[in-house]
Amino acid sequence: MSWLNNLAYTYIGNYPLIMYLGILAYSLLLITAAMPLMNQRGWTRIPLKYHKRMAYITAALATIHGLMAVSGYIG
Repeated sequence: MSWLNNLAYTYIGNYPLIMYLGILAYSLLLITAAMPLMNQRGWTRIPLKYHKRMAYITAALATIHGLMAVSGYIG
């Protein structure tokens, strides 16, 4: 999985790609968690199907981020 490690530590600007993916995954996690709270408080009305889609996207991105992190230790 050397190619994955090389991809993870490809620098974009001053930081590696893995850092940007981590920030994006965490942001998506917060947005996904906020959707039901915003619905409960009456701020918005976001259908459940969008919450589920966001959860799948977040899980996929977090999995890719995790695999990139682990690839640095596998060799």
